[in-house]
Amino acid sequence: MNTTAYLPTPIGTLRLTGSDAGLSAATFVDEQLTTALADVPACLREAHRQLQAYFGRELREFRLNYAPELGTAFQRQVWAALLGISYGETASYLDVARLLNNPGSVRAVGAANGQNPLAIVWPCHRVIGANGSLTGYAGGLHRKKWLLAFEQPLPPGGLFR
Repeated sequence: MNTTAYLPTPIGTLRLTGSDAGLSAATFVDEQLTTALADVPACLREAHRQLQAYFGRELREFRLNYAPELGTAFQRQVWAALLGISYGETASYLDVARLLNNPGSVRAVGAANGQNPLAIVWPCHRVIGANGSLTGYAGGLHRKKWLLAFEQPLPPGGLFR
């Protein structure tokens, strides 16, 4: 049975859903909700902790068990390919299609990217247009822009000089 917890982030609330099998969804919601750490279901504590560490600039790669409830075989291939896009890097939809040995599937890659159930964890925000433009993001382009900027190295001396 799935349980839910809410994690406030600098760009809005993430709703985490999962079970003992693993994390099934991480999606942005409009409500400003939070789940106290003590009240986070045991099956979601590690995801909650790792996402907090990500936003605290302490973690760049997630190591979690996943149990998405949706997705075609193609979508799952696209989502798996997202894990190959490193923190601070970007790839185009065409790059992902080529990685799947299917360069004609650019639009399908975009559609699959838009259905990604695990925002941030499966880094669909790192996929951009071939011309470098920021294209769709289920969480909103303002969040995609923020995430891409957040993953860039801090300037010398940190944020405050």
